[in-house]
Amino acid sequence: MKYMNIFKKFTRFELMLWLVSLFTITVFYVFARQRDPYILIGSLIGITALIFVAKGNVIGQMLTVVFSLFYAMISYKFHYYGEMITYLGMTAPIALLSTISWLRNPYEKGKSEVKIENLSKSKITLLAGLTFVVTFIFYFILKYYETTNLIVSTVSIATSFVASFLMFFRSPYYATAYACNDVVLIIMWILATIENNSYLPMIMCFVIFFINDIYGFVNWKRMKKKQIYAQELESTVYV
Repeated sequence: MKYMNIFKKFTRFELMLWLVSLFTITVFYVFARQRDPYILIGSLIGITALIFVAKGNVIGQMLTVVFSLFYAMISYKFHYYGEMITYLGMTAPIALLSTISWLRNPYEKGKSEVKIENLSKSKITLLAGLTFVVTFIFYFILKYYETTNLIVSTVSIATSFVASFLMFFRSPYYATAYACNDVVLIIMWILATIENNSYLPMIMCFVIFFINDIYGFVNWKRMKKKQIYAQELESTVYV
């Protein structure tokens, strides 16, 4: 794949969305009474990862692995053990596997855009079953470790698992699952910020994530239509 001049493939809207997102997070960090550099660095990496994922670019998966490490450290500090376990034990490994999967499944050879797939009924059934099992097990694990805001943390695990599963199988609906997860995390970090003002940037981080994930869904649907049209055109040429 060609990674030179990667930002040249971004539209003006995508560049603006990325830059405004970075600026907004930085401003909220600067005006927070207490500052944790891990929050700023992690948030900026996460936002950058999202814009690449929205483009179907494998760089987004690589950055997601790095973001997961920062986010796990931030979560540990506030005793959000569910988030820490989720990102270290699920999000980061699945992002790493997704990196391999995306590299093996480009839309066109030598291109950075991943090939988008439909989710089969068997995979949907598997997703539903695994989500139930994972959520059920982790509820008791988090309860044992006296995780802060237990119910919200458990819901976050469920939505994160669904999003990671859909991401691995290259489904556009990964973004809707992550958007749902963003809403849960906004609630979680509002609760954390009430106790410690230094977590204020995390609220804005996931508000920005939500906006980027909505765009990701829209853009993946657009890319999917383009890929289907190109395949139909190619098949017509060879008939």
